[in-house]
Amino acid sequence: MQTNQPILDLQSVLNNPGNVHVDVPAKPQNSFTGEMVPAAPKTITEAGLHKNDLFPLILKFLFLYGNQSGSRIADQLKLHFSLLEPVLVSLKSDLLISHKGISRQGDYDFELTPKGVDQAKLHLGRSSYCGSAPVSIADYRQAVMEQSIKHCKPTYKDVKNAMKDLMVSDVTISQIGQAINSGRSMFLFGSPGNGKTSIAIRAIRAVSEIIWIPRALTVGGEVIRLYDPAVHEEVPVEANKGYTRDREIDERWVRIKRPVVVVGGELELKHLDATLNPVTGIIEAPIHLKSSCGCLVVDDFGRQQISPTELLNRWIVPMESGSDFINLPSGRQISLPFEQLLIFSTNLEPSKLCDEAFMRRIPYKVEVFDPSEKQFRELFEMKSKDMGFRMETGAIDRLIEYHYKRVGRPFRFSHVSDLLNQAKDFCEFHRQPLAFTKDIAELSVLNYFSGSREQVSV
Repeated sequence: MQTNQPILDLQSVLNNPGNVHVDVPAKPQNSFTGEMVPAAPKTITEAGLHKNDLFPLILKFLFLYGNQSGSRIADQLKLHFSLLEPVLVSLKSDLLISHKGISRQGDYDFELTPKGVDQAKLHLGRSSYCGSAPVSIADYRQAVMEQSIKHCKPTYKDVKNAMKDLMVSDVTISQIGQAINSGRSMFLFGSPGNGKTSIAIRAIRAVSEIIWIPRALTVGGEVIRLYDPAVHEEVPVEANKGYTRDREIDERWVRIKRPVVVVGGELELKHLDATLNPVTGIIEAPIHLKSSCGCLVVDDFGRQQISPTELLNRWIVPMESGSDFINLPSGRQISLPFEQLLIFSTNLEPSKLCDEAFMRRIPYKVEVFDPSEKQFRELFEMKSKDMGFRMETGAIDRLIEYHYKRVGRPFRFSHVSDLLNQAKDFCEFHRQPLAFTKDIAELSVLNYFSGSREQVSV
């Protein structure tokens, strides 16, 4: 594995296309047409549902929360009241619910009958989910295709802006930009401490920010919960967007930032399929489904609970076809989109992790190099200034000479923040102003590098 950056001038490459004539468009082509807004359905059929999909949700909701008005039930299921009226009439005709009283004009308070209580318990025994009405697989698949990263064609400026708080070379920005434009997977590899994970999680910022996802999906009566507050960051609809809450937006969908899901050494094969919570009976979507239209980072690739070969064998077909077969707890297998920016980040040599066939299917291999001495100094000066340090003259020179050059220690981008944080902790503990002196640098080195392979003698 290389450690030094290649001598390559990006501007020279761009300005000298050789003898090939290329007609460059005035503006970069971008087929992404803007934010997709799911329209509120006007009928149950248009919502991709059947009455039988809604019966269990209503019964469980009334059982768990007591008597409720029709409008309150509609709010819970995220459907307009006019769609639920015939469903409530059917439940009343089947003697599963009854009117408790008038809530308001045209609406009633509903309660479960003894027969309805029995049915609710039966449904709760299978699953406790009684939230938003689910979205059909067909509607979800169409939405993913419309919002796919493959439609987003960021420019060099977009990618550079996404990495603005990192020190990333122009060549690396160009490589990452090419991968994002293609919508295909990539390897980020190189020595630890040079920001591979930081680069990976910022890559998605180069494309459009907002997408819509369903709160839950339905297939054959089974409900899969997709929206996860631990993964997805909801973005409320702005008041001036021009669409109202009740009539124009399908409230079964959530407006979120394009997700970034990072998995590390804890990844197991079971996380790649829908999982059933044995306590609640709720089916949770797999990690790659939660990252749809966003970015999935497999961090520390090669150190997972499963081998690289097992993981890549599981994803090799989805990576090529753009769809994946998910196994549900019931034994049913369904096809769902496999559409995200997939990034494998590793400290290991990619060729040692997988064979040539796999390497061909991961077309972009981006090596993140160690910083040069000049970059290390620039970053040290920038970070120390941001943190409010007073720098003693010669402190950085002595640090580099004695603790990098003389011992053959490679520069790492992460060393800068780590050493400055060591100095900060020392100053705060001793109630001193923030200062990076030669002596404090020595103490920082003593704490940080002790036990590492390079033995430092001053």
